[in-house]
Amino acid sequence: MPDIKERSEIDDKDKWDLSDLFQNDADWEIAFSGIDEFLAPLQKLKGTLGNSAEILADCIKLDDQLDRELGRIHTYAHLKSDENTADAHYMGMQDRIRSLYSQASAELSWIRPEILSIDESILTGFLETDILLEYKRAIELILRNKAHTLSPPEENLLSLVSEPLSVSSKTFSLLNNADLEFPIVKNDQGEQQRLTHGNYVLFLESKNRDTRQMAFNTMYDTYGKLKNTLAATLDGNVKKNIFYAKARKHESALKASLFADNVEQSVYDGLISAVGNHLDSFYKYVDLRKRCIAVDDLDMYDIYVPIVPEFDLHVPYEQACDWVRESVKPLGEHYLAIIDKAFSDNWIDVYENKGKRSGAYSSGSYDSNPYVLMNYQPNLNSVFTLAHELGHSLHSYLSVQNQAHIYSQYKIFVAEVASTTNEGLLFDYLMKTTDDPKLKAYLLNHKCDEIKGTIFRQTMFAEFEKLIHEKAENGVALTPDELCESYYELNAKYYGPELCADKKIALEWARIPHFYYNFYVYKYATGLSAAEQFVKNILSNDESLKENYLNFLKAGCSKDPLDILSDAGVDLRKPVVVENALRGFGDYVDQLAELI
Repeated sequence: MPDIKERSEIDDKDKWDLSDLFQNDADWEIAFSGIDEFLAPLQKLKGTLGNSAEILADCIKLDDQLDRELGRIHTYAHLKSDENTADAHYMGMQDRIRSLYSQASAELSWIRPEILSIDESILTGFLETDILLEYKRAIELILRNKAHTLSPPEENLLSLVSEPLSVSSKTFSLLNNADLEFPIVKNDQGEQQRLTHGNYVLFLESKNRDTRQMAFNTMYDTYGKLKNTLAATLDGNVKKNIFYAKARKHESALKASLFADNVEQSVYDGLISAVGNHLDSFYKYVDLRKRCIAVDDLDMYDIYVPIVPEFDLHVPYEQACDWVRESVKPLGEHYLAIIDKAFSDNWIDVYENKGKRSGAYSSGSYDSNPYVLMNYQPNLNSVFTLAHELGHSLHSYLSVQNQAHIYSQYKIFVAEVASTTNEGLLFDYLMKTTDDPKLKAYLLNHKCDEIKGTIFRQTMFAEFEKLIHEKAENGVALTPDELCESYYELNAKYYGPELCADKKIALEWARIPHFYYNFYVYKYATGLSAAEQFVKNILSNDESLKENYLNFLKAGCSKDPLDILSDAGVDLRKPVVVENALRGFGDYVDQLAELI
């Protein structure tokens, strides 16, 4: 394999075009300097919000315009920084916009408490006027937060500490993406190559077990040297979550994180319970994998290698685009036209380059394209990643097209639904368009791996995250040994008796960025469970069910996320959605076993 290219060596057609945000850094600086023009009019309204519905409407409108402009400025800075995470200039721009967010938040921290201080009868009268009709839900959400909103001085203090309390997460990100360098290793061809976040999975997919084990050992030996630092950053992040929960009078960090989405803890706990009750199907999958790759002791570095023998699938990026496009045709011409726009208008930053942020994501602002960062590798995993991230982007695009800015940003709880629905459609398309039993088996292997990684594995992460927060809330120190012991025990529980895991897997917590996202990971599992149902609905040829799904994509945050899903026919308050997805996993394992 060739060395990773410098960004200047990547063809422009394979880079995102950020000109709809700003033409250049100078334009960004002008916008950055102009934020005071948004802040000053808001400050003049302080102390007057209870005087009339018109003044209250003006305040919410101006605050929304400020948030919209800050979003545009922030998006450009973080996308440019992610092109090369070692670039000090764009790192500095990110720091400046974070500070500006913190400053604006502190200066305007009086708004929510002042709204909450308005006499209830007066505010009720305001909400009955037409002038506040557009902002009625926004105000109702503020009122729902009344019990967790502090006095103006306390709110100001919380705003001021937001930046220093983010240091743990920032430190981990810089260490993991910019400063951490893995050793040179040998690939299957005997060529020397530096191990990276981007190519690690490629090594784990190698048919050569020595190659897989070498990559695994190299990865965790590197993290092992930093385990004390990384335990400190994770501990700092957990303590930050606990601090905010206590400050806002929530019972726990978990309940505080669920509150914003109005999700009951029974949904979180129910997911862990449902997966725990279906681990037998996962153990069956692990046993099948062990038999297929013919090893006496299955290890964690054997979990990603395709179990279809002697089958290589090399997928150039152009082929991946064609497959994704064909797979989403059941969603109609309008959806397809937006996919074409994503390809033609350079929404996607395709290939890995030196210093580029690892992984993949979709990101944008209300006033920009919903961009996609990729580190594309010519394999099936990357094809599904492309479909996944475009699902996010189409969700964002349709929400922006159909909602005002204040209601356009869908909640994180539903963020993974559209992305994994796209993956499900791609899987169905590829299964239907091939007669090759090896390819079908390969796809089923991928499908099983997807559910393994997204429902079983992310639920394991969710249980670990709940566990370490509960330990910290009970005064247990999150030392490297404590984290490793807890993680290893959970890993053994989820993967079962057929897997003999190398003790080094106990360090996996050290490299998972989502543990810094405040109970984010369970939403992958609930999202895929919902998506499995949506895929069945879309492929049913029932036009009303398709329309329900498209309406879900257009809804933004105009309702609570569970209600938006329920309106579209998927009720995650009931365990049946997750249970059906897990039964489907068992069926996929049986189909795979029959083929191979």
